Amino acid sequence: MKIKCENLTDTKKLANAFANNLPTEGCFVSLYGDIGAGKTTFVRFILKALGVKEKITSPSFVILNEYMGYKMPIYHFDLYRLENEGIKTIEQELAEYSKRGTLTFVEWADFSQGMLSYDRLNIKIVYPEVVEYCDDGDNRIFEFEPLGNENADFVNKIMRDFEAN
Repeated sequence: MKIKCENLTDTKKLANAFANNLPTEGCFVSLYGDIGAGKTTFVRFILKALGVKEKITSPSFVILNEYMGYKMPIYHFDLYRLENEGIKTIEQELAEYSKRGTLTFVEWADFSQGMLSYDRLNIKIVYPEVVEYCDDGDNRIFEFEPLGNENADFVNKIMRDFEAN
C-alpha cells in the first residue's frame, strides 16, 4: 500500500493518521529509505501527535532514544552506525522492545540482519521517480508493508484516516 505525500503538511497528516489509529498493544515499525528520505521527520511528527513534549532527535549517534510517560513506552532506534558485530550487541534489546505494549521505531532496518520482530510494520520512504511539476522537494511516497493481521488492519485504518482528512 502506497501513499504519496506532496509536502510536509501531507507527511504530518499521515503521521497524525498513524498516531490516531495506533493499536493499544503498540507496534514495531521498521523504517527504510535513503539518507534524507524523512524517516526521522516522520517519527518526530508521530511522536508529537502522541503528545511527546521532549525534544525529538535522531538516535544516529546514541543508537536508541526512549520516551516514557505517554500512552506506552516509545523506543526509537537507528542502526545506521552499527557494524555487523554492533548489531549483535543490541539483539536482546530489539527483541525486548518488540513486546506488546510498546511503540518501537527502527530506522535503517535494512542493517538489522534479520533480527527484527516478525510481527511488524515495514515503512519504506522514497522520493518519487518522476516529478511532473516543480515542488518544494518534500514529495515522498510511503510504502506500507504490514506483517501480521493486526498490522494489516492498522494500515487500513491509517489509509482511511489519511484519505478522509
